[in-house]
Amino acid sequence: MFDTPFDRSEDQRGSNSPNDGDLVDGYPARMQPMEMARDEEGEYRGRHARRNRRIVLVVAMAAALLAAWWFLRTDVAPAAAPPPPEVTVAQPIQREVTEWDDFIGRFEPSRAVEVRPRVSGQVTAVHFTDGQFVRAGAPLFSIDARPFRASLAEAQASAASASSALSLARSNLARAQRLVAEDAVAANEIDRLQAEVRMHEAQLAAARAQVRSRQLDVEFTTVRAPISGRISDRRVDAGNLVAAGSGQAATLLTTINAVDPIYFAFEGSESTFLKTRREGLDKKVPVDIRLADEPDYRWHGSLDFVDNGLDAHSGTIRARARVRNPDGFLTPGLFGNMRMATGGTEQALLVPDTAITTDQTRKLVMVVDRKNAVAAREVELGPLVDGLRVVRKGLAPTDRVIIDGVQLAMPGQTVKPKQGKVPEPGAAYTEKALDEAPASAATLAN
Repeated sequence: MFDTPFDRSEDQRGSNSPNDGDLVDGYPARMQPMEMARDEEGEYRGRHARRNRRIVLVVAMAAALLAAWWFLRTDVAPAAAPPPPEVTVAQPIQREVTEWDDFIGRFEPSRAVEVRPRVSGQVTAVHFTDGQFVRAGAPLFSIDARPFRASLAEAQASAASASSALSLARSNLARAQRLVAEDAVAANEIDRLQAEVRMHEAQLAAARAQVRSRQLDVEFTTVRAPISGRISDRRVDAGNLVAAGSGQAATLLTTINAVDPIYFAFEGSESTFLKTRREGLDKKVPVDIRLADEPDYRWHGSLDFVDNGLDAHSGTIRARARVRNPDGFLTPGLFGNMRMATGGTEQALLVPDTAITTDQTRKLVMVVDRKNAVAAREVELGPLVDGLRVVRKGLAPTDRVIIDGVQLAMPGQTVKPKQGKVPEPGAAYTEKALDEAPASAATLAN
């Protein structure tokens, strides 16, 4: 028919169209338009989802920037600076203190005696109560004295016989001497009679000594206290036989400890020994002692003895103090804390122990200057005196020391000081603190 452009176009499309069995892009020819439409739809949706995520991200970033700008606006007023901390300051107090050295020791009796019999026999009576205080010479035990009285009577009879024989010998000698002038007696007879008189004199002296010995045996049948002191319990009851002897061979009856005065034995270091020697405090140095349950030093005495050499193994030296004990309260064996005045007296500055701070190996005190700025002062400390610490160096009497609020103050910081007062020694020292505190090394001088 007519050859028109439209007809040529249709013919070209018909000639270029694939057959049904051909594959185009991996799909059959008839399925290609449908699959291509699906792929185009999935690709469109993916692009649309990615575009939505980008929009959400941009909006979130804009919101974050807006919030940051809101909080960081320059027109917001800054926070007010905190006020300076308030602390309590006070000037250290000056007092005259006595320095002490501390020791630990044990009480010992000034004299101790083991009571043993001097004659053997049967105990017939006990004259004391266990643990009582006895005086020297008081009867303690009685031993059967009948055998000793019989021996005494025998010795007295022997002495009487010897006295009679001496009288006869003297009479014979006197008679013979009267006959010498008449040459009726030979000279050798006079010598024999004189020798006989001397022999009987010796026999009489021996008999009299035997009498005194037997009298002592009778006296020893009553065992008496050799010293005054507190007696222990009886080791032998009435009815038992006891044996005399020397040393440990004799039967132990009881013991007596003299407790007034009583000794306090302790050991001191070599440095303390040298210090006391150089200061001339060898003896008669005053000492104060307190027992384990006592808060203060209520027992007083003086140094009585220092040994003649130091122990080569421990480097210490034995010493003892003499303490009065009129009521017998102190008992041998008790432990005690002793302080001995070896440092003399000196003027010292005192601050509360709570005002001391530690910076590694240094001891510091916080002070406030005229501009109310905190400064740290390194100090050299001394002993504790009734809750207050002695400051040897590093502090002046006019310094304002922070005594309360030390934990709030830092060096270089400005503070608000409030005037306070250091308490007097012992005023704020409670009974509990006294029990927990170690033995003091210094006290206020009288």
